Amino acid sequence: MSQRTNRDNRRFNRPRWRAATVAFIGTAALVCQAGCRPSKPAAVAPLPARPLVLGLHVLIESKGAAEELIKEIPALAGAGVNLLVVESDYNYEYESHPELRGEDPISKATVKRIVALAREYKIRLVPEFQALGHQSWAGKTFPLLTRYPEFDETPGKFPGNEGIYCRSWCPLHPGVNPIVFDLLDELIDGYEADGLHVGMDEVFLIASDYCPRCKGKDPADLFAKAVNDLYGHIVTARGKEMWMWGDRLIEGPAMSYGVWESSYSGTWRAVDRIPKDIVICDWHYEPMKAYPSVKVFLDKGFRVLPTSFRNVPAAEALLDYSLGFDTNRMLGHLCTIWRGPKAGETSNFPALRAIARRLGRKPA
Repeated sequence: MSQRTNRDNRRFNRPRWRAATVAFIGTAALVCQAGCRPSKPAAVAPLPARPLVLGLHVLIESKGAAEELIKEIPALAGAGVNLLVVESDYNYEYESHPELRGEDPISKATVKRIVALAREYKIRLVPEFQALGHQSWAGKTFPLLTRYPEFDETPGKFPGNEGIYCRSWCPLHPGVNPIVFDLLDELIDGYEADGLHVGMDEVFLIASDYCPRCKGKDPADLFAKAVNDLYGHIVTARGKEMWMWGDRLIEGPAMSYGVWESSYSGTWRAVDRIPKDIVICDWHYEPMKAYPSVKVFLDKGFRVLPTSFRNVPAAEALLDYSLGFDTNRMLGHLCTIWRGPKAGETSNFPALRAIARRLGRKPA
C-alpha cells in the first residue's frame, strides 16, 4: 500500500487536515485572498532561445510502481520529458538502516534498471526524500519517527496523528542528521544522481511548544538550519545539486497565496538565510493573475522550476507567466501527478501534454 498515493487528496479533499491546521496557523490564511483568479487568460510569452526543462515528478513507493515507471520511460521521453523527479522516501532497500525500509521497498537492482533506461532516453533522474515534514500520513507514522520517536517535534503527542496534518522531525535533535544523511547517500549513489530533492514542503509543525529543544525558537531560524544542514551534506560534502519545494519560503499574506502553498508561520524569512544555488520548485496549482513568488525567488538569485498539477489552465498560466522572465535561472517547468506512474497513461497526463505542446516538444 502506498504511503502517500494520490496526493491530490492532501490539497483538494482534506477537511480533517484543514481543521487541524487551523489550530496552528489560524483560519484567516486558509482561503486565497480576493483577486487571486484571473479575469482573462494571461498573454502567451514567447519561448526563450535557451533549452528548457520539461520535468515530471512521480511517486515510486513500491516495487510495482517502479516497474510501471520502467515501462513508461520510453513514452515519457517521446512526450518530451527530459527530467524525472522520483520520490521514494523510505521505500528503498536501505542497507545502512534496514530498520527504516518501508513495507514494499524498491531494490537497488531495480533502481539500476531505471538509471540505465533514463540514461538511454536522455532523461535526468533526481531522487527525492521528504525532509523535516511529511513524516506521517493519516494515521500512519513513517519509519524514522516510528523507530526513533525521540526525534519527533511533538514527542508523545497526538496519538494516531489525530489533530495534526503531518508529523515533523526535530531540526535540533543531534541524532537525526547522521541517520538521514546515510539514507540520502544511498539514494544519491543508487540513482547515480547529480542532484537530490529534499522536499521541505507543507511544514506546519516547527518551533513547537511540545519540543524541549525548539520551544520559543524562531521558526525561520529552525527552517533555515534544516535547509543548511542538508545543503552542507548534499552540496558541500557530496558535490551534488540540492532541490526543494519553495512554499515555506514564500510570504503568504504579502503575495495573496493560501496556507498550503506559502508560509503564515514566519518560516518564509529563512529565504534570506540559505544558499542561493538551491533549485526552488515553486508549486502553484490554481489559476492566478500573477505568481509573485517566481519573481521574488529569481530576484534573490535562486534557480526556479515552476511546478503545476492537474489543472490545465493553471499549468499554462504558470508557464506563460514564468517564461516572461528572460534569465537562465528560469529552468523550465515541472509537472506533478502525485501518484505512482502507470504504463500507457502517465505520458498522456493532460497537464503534461499541454505543457509539452507549449514548449514545442510536439509529443507523439
